[in-house]
Amino acid sequence: MEIKQINTADYLLVTKLFDQYRVFYKQTSDIALAETYIKNRLENNESVIFVALVGDKPVGFTQLYPLLSSVRATKNWLINDLFVDTDHRKQGIGEALLKAAADFAKSHGATFVQLETASDNYTAQSLYEAVGFVRQDAKTSFYYRKAI
Repeated sequence: MEIKQINTADYLLVTKLFDQYRVFYKQTSDIALAETYIKNRLENNESVIFVALVGDKPVGFTQLYPLLSSVRATKNWLINDLFVDTDHRKQGIGEALLKAAADFAKSHGATFVQLETASDNYTAQSLYEAVGFVRQDAKTSFYYRKAI
């Protein structure tokens, strides 16, 4: 297995996986949308994407977005997407992608990487905790969202 950071020329490596990821989260399959979305993120330097390859076959990916903090005056990273093809799970691929993301963030001066998962996604929670992520309970702040 190889973990590789992709650039605009490589965007097609992850578009099918990205589509499968969206379907996992109850979205309609749309390869054209996946291609456009991934290509735009890379062209506009809005995200960093790592792909896991077994031979030349893409089997997993992670996508990071910058988290800018005025108070800390730093750029940290949100691991927004992590997906491994169902036929390749339980082989250390998710762990390797998380390590690549953390190594990238650290090498670029970040002080943390952050991720979020559903409260009932026990498999993901187990993985995150196994690789050193610590669950954060919001005791000092609240999270708000407004639909627009």
